[in-house]
Amino acid sequence: MNKIRRGSTVIKKSDNRKIVFIVDKIISERKQKLAILKGLYIRIIEKIPLTELRVVDRKYVNEYIEETNKNLEKRMYSRKNSYANIKTGKILHLDGDRRYMEKSYKYYKKLGLNAIVKFVPEEKQEYIIKDVITRYKPDILVITGHDGMIKKGRNYNDIYNYINSKSFANAVRKAREHELGKNLVIFAGACQSYFEALMAAGANFASSPARVLIDFADPLIVAEKIATTDSDYYVTINDIADELRDGKDGVGGIGARGKKEKSNTLVTKM
Repeated sequence: MNKIRRGSTVIKKSDNRKIVFIVDKIISERKQKLAILKGLYIRIIEKIPLTELRVVDRKYVNEYIEETNKNLEKRMYSRKNSYANIKTGKILHLDGDRRYMEKSYKYYKKLGLNAIVKFVPEEKQEYIIKDVITRYKPDILVITGHDGMIKKGRNYNDIYNYINSKSFANAVRKAREHELGKNLVIFAGACQSYFEALMAAGANFASSPARVLIDFADPLIVAEKIATTDSDYYVTINDIADELRDGKDGVGGIGARGKKEKSNTLVTKM
């Protein structure tokens, strides 16, 4: 059996869906070796004993990527450069995963959206919010990365039972303090995030009402919808749910007015 190390691609032996994870680090806890896992295509972070994991080979990973990419590639192909000549809303996307940041950049660029994408670890996002909002003056702010419940199925209303929800909520709160009168639209959260806390902090849309997994692309789809909708139309979750991994279980919110006709087209990777 292949040895599990940092960077290994693995699946959980008990997972019938065979979701692929990347080992972010390996730690020792109570004389047990544990892996910190991040989903390859889902925004979950988990801590799992090495004995419960199995390494998968490149062929398996490629097939998994091809299968999970199908709908996204189809979406990107059908919309390629759809917004290149339209003044869409300006998106500022902060992602706690460098791989997801790269994928997000490619998605926005292919569609011709006006977006700035930055890799910022979840725990640091709240500390740079004021500066990036002042610098880029976005219409739409995406605050995401990875998240997860520490004790699944318990303590739903304890923000300390979530790995990154407190950081996301703090970032949203500080964004609202410094939005510079632009009526900023905010999406916040990742897999299993504390939805109610993110909404209370000031998000328009957030994950995850049912504490389920969300796809890497779910925040992008929400941002795209707001950015490309006329400002006289109010977008609700009903307008987006069918395009998301788990619909209203994965993302909810109070909605927001569209931001079309706000900015010139530009995609910049920082």
